Amino acid sequence: MVASHFCAAALLLSPASAFSISATRATSLTRTSEVQASIAVFGASGGTGSEAALQALQRGESVTCLVRDRSKLTAPRTVDGFTEGSMSGFSDKLNVVQGSVTNKADVDAVFAGQDVTGVVIALGGKTKDVGPTMLADGTTNIINACKANGVKRLSVVTTIGAGDSMDQAPWAFRLLMMTVMSSIMADKNAQEAVITSAGAELEYCIVRPGGLKSDPPTGIVTAGPDQEAGAITRADVAAFCLDALLEPDFKFLKQAVSISSNMGSGFESVLSDKTKSRMAAK
Repeated sequence: MVASHFCAAALLLSPASAFSISATRATSLTRTSEVQASIAVFGASGGTGSEAALQALQRGESVTCLVRDRSKLTAPRTVDGFTEGSMSGFSDKLNVVQGSVTNKADVDAVFAGQDVTGVVIALGGKTKDVGPTMLADGTTNIINACKANGVKRLSVVTTIGAGDSMDQAPWAFRLLMMTVMSSIMADKNAQEAVITSAGAELEYCIVRPGGLKSDPPTGIVTAGPDQEAGAITRADVAAFCLDALLEPDFKFLKQAVSISSNMGSGFESVLSDKTKSRMAAK
């Protein structure tokens, strides 16, 4: 079951192959298995990546991260002894490599001696800061490292509108993607193409969220290849990505799926979340 780390109250299957999990979040996400996984997170200083790192620690997994700036590797929220915005007690529990995902040697260093069993790719950043091909180039390096180290499971966060999902995006999203977001969308499309070609032999899941929110996890997730996009918290996206790595019978392997929650329009969510971030920075 895809969300076994939540106390699921209901599991509904629709004709579109989407699933919906309505759950009360468990007080502990620690895995019951004695076998500890080793998770590599790329983009761990970002909102979704930091959630993936935090939740993997909560589940009892070993976590290795690659970040451009270690000082930005902080807990995304206050929970289980972690303090939002603080490195203390968070980054020191992680195996951290500082470097660039576009540098093959830096990516290879993440895998060295860690017995990595699964990878979360949650890369981001402004094109002017990271370059126009960072996503595709970095993902190529990661896939090559996965192959070299025998790692099969991979979850990759892109966006609704990437690949063949443009029709699932709200109309206002589509307008943005064809104008001010055209450069980043070109890179995301190239990134997905790398996964399905160079990474075709891997057990990947391409995760396409709608609007992302920086709120605590809700435990409510819907996912499917054909569903219309909606808003979702970064924490819920991270939980889905980890399940894609850790669940032996994960439903959406070798698929690209839209993922959302019960939080309304993705476009409205993006606007409200960006407004919140600007206000917090003042």
